[in-house]
Amino acid sequence: MDPAIYNGFLLVAALFFGAAFILTSYRILAGPNSLDRLLGLDGLVAMIQCALATYICWSLDLTVSGAMLVVALLGFISSVSVARFRKKDGT
Repeated sequence: MDPAIYNGFLLVAALFFGAAFILTSYRILAGPNSLDRLLGLDGLVAMIQCALATYICWSLDLTVSGAMLVVALLGFISSVSVARFRKKDGT
């Protein structure tokens, strides 16, 4: 594949990730309750993983894969802990 086309596709993906980060950050900040904020945080963790995978495709550097594993584990642990110890909002 032509490198210009490949970099163009990766640039389009990066622009979509940027827009998704902004929309998800709004959901985290303006969520009416804690479950909406948790859902936004899960989406943000998934987007960070996808953005890191896009970076790996762009740079061909696999040293970031350890960071992807850490982000995945922290996202899972945070979701489980918030879901387990959550109290009703407003009480």
